[in-house]
Amino acid sequence: MEDCIEVILQEQRSGWFSRHRCSPNVTFLMGSAVAGVYGLWAMFCMPGLRVPFRLKVPFLPSTKEQTANVIKLLDGRKGRLADLGSGNGRLVFAASSMGFQCTGFEINSMLLTYSRSKAWWRGVPHNDVHFIKQDFWKADLSKYRNVTVFLAPAVMEVLEEKLLKELPEDARVIVCGFPFPHWPHSSTAGSGLNQVWAYDVHTAREASRTSAHLMSSGALALPNQLNIQCVIDNVK
Repeated sequence: MEDCIEVILQEQRSGWFSRHRCSPNVTFLMGSAVAGVYGLWAMFCMPGLRVPFRLKVPFLPSTKEQTANVIKLLDGRKGRLADLGSGNGRLVFAASSMGFQCTGFEINSMLLTYSRSKAWWRGVPHNDVHFIKQDFWKADLSKYRNVTVFLAPAVMEVLEEKLLKELPEDARVIVCGFPFPHWPHSSTAGSGLNQVWAYDVHTAREASRTSAHLMSSGALALPNQLNIQCVIDNVK
């Protein structure tokens, strides 16, 4: 996770915890252990949520570098923001500090409690940051002009379809780590594991309409037809 749980209490100037700060290695090991346990727990021990297995993803904590890159690509924008699978809340708190009204969608009770506790300790107004226990796959996202995403590659194509159907024309989606397979990105920031991509919905819709038109008109099949004809001519 982004920090040790002690950090929450350090923000309240707890003397004991201020003398026992976690080293980076300890923090990394703790985060890895929590993520691994949660992955197994979320897949097998959360009855009643009925999230399709193929759409389940483990907790993937964003890094500080990723978060900074997300904020860069949100520069100049405002309004409501949804973080899909908010985890420990790092992206939500960063976006809130930039003036966004943020909603974090999270189905893991442990991570949800952590995020809500952190918001409470920081004194963040409920209207600015709101963490809800809801499956974002089943939520209507049409009221959000900004969406942040850090999910697994296997679900990104399905997410494309959902967001194209629901988001307003002027919405922007910021994706961490694993880009959309079909949408053309408007800009990018960072590199390697910390790279993030910005997608504007109106551009993605236009690209989708163009692709659908080409397929329906048979234009995309033309290169294959030409190749077949070339083979036939060579045989003759």
